[in-house]
Amino acid sequence: MEKIRVLVVDDSAFMRKLITDFLTETEEIEVVGIARNGEDAINKVKQLNPDVITLDVEMPIMNGIEALKVIMEDSPRPVIMLSSTTKEGAENTILALQYGAFDFIAKPSGAISLDLVKIKKELVDKVILAKSSKLGKPLDIKNGKNIVLSPQKYSKIDSNRCGISVRIDKNMNVRKLVCIGTSTGGPRALQQVLPKIPADMNAPIFVVQHMPPGFTQSLAKRLDSISSIHVKEAENGEVVKAGTAYIAPGGSHMKIMKTGTSLTIKVDQTDIRNGHRPSVDVMYESLCELKDYKKIAVIMTGMGTDGSHGLRQLKQTGSVKAIAESEQSSVVYGMPKAAVGTNVVDRVEHVDQIATAIMDFINSDF
Repeated sequence: MEKIRVLVVDDSAFMRKLITDFLTETEEIEVVGIARNGEDAINKVKQLNPDVITLDVEMPIMNGIEALKVIMEDSPRPVIMLSSTTKEGAENTILALQYGAFDFIAKPSGAISLDLVKIKKELVDKVILAKSSKLGKPLDIKNGKNIVLSPQKYSKIDSNRCGISVRIDKNMNVRKLVCIGTSTGGPRALQQVLPKIPADMNAPIFVVQHMPPGFTQSLAKRLDSISSIHVKEAENGEVVKAGTAYIAPGGSHMKIMKTGTSLTIKVDQTDIRNGHRPSVDVMYESLCELKDYKKIAVIMTGMGTDGSHGLRQLKQTGSVKAIAESEQSSVVYGMPKAAVGTNVVDRVEHVDQIATAIMDFINSDF
């Protein structure tokens, strides 16, 4: 069996040894080298040609973000970032995902000798997954622009912040909502979908992105800065508004409830589902109770099957159109594959066409 060759990059000798020990306990993985900073890492990549890199964000001489940019430009390969849960650490992690990092692992903040053991399985699983994943192309960091929605079959309406073309909704009285579930590769995928949604869309969007606590606020802030719609981290008890995307807080489930004539959000820490909190299934199941809403459900890149059970329930309990990301554009074709396997998906689209598919359903009479 050919082993997965890993380069471990961290300025802490303790962390380098610990990560190396974690990885080499697995027969599938071989640590071929270590590096002490970003500059050292770039040289070691050229010398050792590793399959996967674990890269600390905060390092002297050259930090992980700067090293990642060079690596993804000169010799792209899967990179897993190790990040602190501080505000600055979270912001840098989201930036790293934009630059093409495969995924990240949050460094535990408690007693280092005990808490680091908790990330062992996550680290090993992500290294193995990274080897067989598709590389994501770095996004346009300056403005987040991607391919704009096709103007065909749409009347031009100037959106407040980016002038996206969108067909006029002739059925505004029908209440609709959009619910999106995603995991590994999701932050980059969301940046190829939400910025294309027009500000005047008459529906809310709910997003479950598998993330630990401390990172979803930075993700929401970044998405809000490049989108026409408002994007925010969901808060417990808040009243839902159209034209806003609500991202489930990391480490918490998000449920949508009916309160009078309005929708409100419930955020809680009930049991982990499918290994995740937040869970797509939990969000989807709460939406099943909203009988007077039509739903557009989207499953994008990620490992596992989260969302498939809830998607079946949505289809059984109401008027729903389902979209799954294609295998070709998924960084990890796990969640979308499971969704397609339910045989209830209406459209399979590359990530750069998912926003168009959403708007097609928003403006249709399904």
